[in-house]
Amino acid sequence: MENAIQVTGLVARYGDREILKDISFFIPRGMTTVILGGSGCGKSTLLKHLIGLLKPTQGQIKINGKNIAALNENELNEVRKKMGILFQGAALLNSMTIADNVALPMREHTRLEETTIQIMVRMKLDLVGLSGFEEFYPSQLSGGMKKRAGLARAIALDPELLFFDEPSAGLDPITAAGLDELILKLRNVFKMTIIVVTHELPSVFTIADYVIMLDAGEIIFSGTLDELRASVHPRIKMFLERQPEQETYSPEDYFRIIAGE
Repeated sequence: MENAIQVTGLVARYGDREILKDISFFIPRGMTTVILGGSGCGKSTLLKHLIGLLKPTQGQIKINGKNIAALNENELNEVRKKMGILFQGAALLNSMTIADNVALPMREHTRLEETTIQIMVRMKLDLVGLSGFEEFYPSQLSGGMKKRAGLARAIALDPELLFFDEPSAGLDPITAAGLDELILKLRNVFKMTIIVVTHELPSVFTIADYVIMLDAGEIIFSGTLDELRASVHPRIKMFLERQPEQETYSPEDYFRIIAGE
C-alpha cells in the first residue's frame, strides 16, 4: 500500500506527562483509516499532531514525504490547504450563514470569482444533503445538519486528506449511520484518504478499511478489520466485547472512597 502519512518515533508530552510513547505507523492512501481507542488513550492528541496543531516532543510526521514537524508556519499552511477537517463540534461560525461558512476557505485561499464560489458552495451542500439550506444559520440546524455543514466546508477545497474528530459524538444512531454512509461516499467517489478518530464500534465496522488502535499512548494494533476481529490481545478483546475494567478494592479502599479521600 502507498502511504499518505508516515509517523516515526512520535513522542508527545504535556509537561512531565508522556501522552504518546514513541509510536510509529503509516496511513494508507485512498482508504479510510480509523484511529480507535478508549477515552484518554491519546487519540485527540495524535490527531492534533497529524494536522500540525501541536509539535511533537520528538519524532517525524511525514505527509506526502514532507516532515511537517520541521516546517515553518507558511510551509505548514501550504500542506494544510490539502487537508479538510471536521471537528467534533463542527466549529461553524455562528454569525455566518451556512453558505458563507462553506465559502470561507474558497474566499481565503483561492482567486475564484464570487459567482464560481457560489456554484461550488451549492455543489458541496448538495453533496452532503443540505441543498436549500444555504441561507440558514448554524443555530437553526440540528446537530446532524451542523456536522454535514461542517463537512461541506471541510471538502470545500477538494482536499487530499480528510480528518474527522469523533464524527458521531452527540448524534442519535440513525443520524450517525447517515454520516457513516456519507464518509463511505466520499471515499468511493473522490478516492480521498480519510482519517477518522472515534471510539464508536458500529462506525468502525461500517467505514474502516484500516485500523490503528491506541491504548495508554501506545499502539497495540494496526491492520485490517478482519485482523482486528481475530486479535487475541486482551485489551483489544476487552474493547471489542465492551468489557469493563476489573478493579478490586480492599475494605479500607472502599471506606476511603466513601469518605471522599
